[in-house]
Amino acid sequence: MRLGVIDIGSNTVHLLVLDAAHGARPVPAASDSTTVRLMRYLQPDGAISPDGVAALVDAVERAAAVNATHRTEQTFALATSALREATNGSEVLALLSERAGVPIEVLSGVDEARLTFLAARRWYGWGAGRLLLLDIGGGSLEIAAGDDEEPDVALSVPLGAGRLTRAFLWEADPPTPADVERLRAHVRATLRDAVVPAAGAARPDHVVATSRMFRSLARLAGMPRDVLGNGRRYRMRRAQLEDWVPRLARLSSADRTVLPGIGEGRARQIVAGAVVAEEAMRALKVDELEICPWALREGAILQRLDHL
Repeated sequence: MRLGVIDIGSNTVHLLVLDAAHGARPVPAASDSTTVRLMRYLQPDGAISPDGVAALVDAVERAAAVNATHRTEQTFALATSALREATNGSEVLALLSERAGVPIEVLSGVDEARLTFLAARRWYGWGAGRLLLLDIGGGSLEIAAGDDEEPDVALSVPLGAGRLTRAFLWEADPPTPADVERLRAHVRATLRDAVVPAAGAARPDHVVATSRMFRSLARLAGMPRDVLGNGRRYRMRRAQLEDWVPRLARLSSADRTVLPGIGEGRARQIVAGAVVAEEAMRALKVDELEICPWALREGAILQRLDHL
């Protein structure tokens, strides 16, 4: 069966097409992404501006058109924190569903954490033992932990890289040291109580991270690790990340794009993402983590396959 999933996130609208069969690993057949960075279109009242709605419509129409060329047998669509929280979210979702040609399922933050955890569990397998998962998106940070496919801890914290960049680091590029410290103080204060359920749980056997933000940070501050098969997998120590955060903050977004792993689409948000990653690792007493290549989209498709 060929499945398509349209993921409407805070930063991008992403289409993933996979070929799937019962008992087999889903194989990517196509991928297409449009950068929207929705947080910059949020108005003071929490609504998405007309320009933002137009950008979303264009991105969703592109994803639907590319999906049609691959003749998927089933297609479904997901929306995460930015649309979930927008004051005009329901009207925008109705319009996007019409343009996508399929209903759009709006995930709660806890559902994002659960599905991403499912993807990591399937990737690492039962032999990996207890997993602790971290995922930084544009609007939120997801944390999940557990021994099974269903995590016993699943949290969503409003510490997304896009959200925080807009709130704390938008006026100056590069940001001032005072702005970075205000951001760090906010992240620490928010995490202090939010991570209690995860910090108080059993010690994990593996700490894994997903999302483009963590992949970018690991390519920059981490190191490749040996794996079976093709491709490269990265791990990242907190000490390496701590060393890079002040260096990133001193660079303009344009200058950051020359660094490995940081493209134009992530250059403005990478400082906020790095601060969240560092402080989350510190709050959870994590010294090192591994990058998992599967995340929310794969988790959503795996759940759909299970239901089918």
